[in-house]
Amino acid sequence: MENIIAPAVVGAIICVLGILNLCGNLSLLHSYHYKRVSAADKKPFCTLVGIGTVLIGVGMLLFSLFAFLTKQTENLIFTTVGAGLLIAAAVIGIILNFYAMIKYNHGIF
Repeated sequence: MENIIAPAVVGAIICVLGILNLCGNLSLLHSYHYKRVSAADKKPFCTLVGIGTVLIGVGMLLFSLFAFLTKQTENLIFTTVGAGLLIAAAVIGIILNFYAMIKYNHGIF
């Protein structure tokens, strides 16, 4: 059961952090990720980083849902689908975060 609850808790925490980024809270990131972001670009930067972070959190939540379905049905296809969704969400979320940093911060450091 812990292999269902742990990803759900981590996913929920990541979603909350992403929502806080969407609201414009840059202090959750290291300062070198946003120190060169202009005031005019702050909102689009926060939006992209927030969407990427929420996407990763949703991927974790979906994975835990599919892990629960696997446990209930004993059909491993659900875990495979959940893992695929998690990997896709993580890759897209990380790409969005790096894109935002490169575009608005002019680099990742």
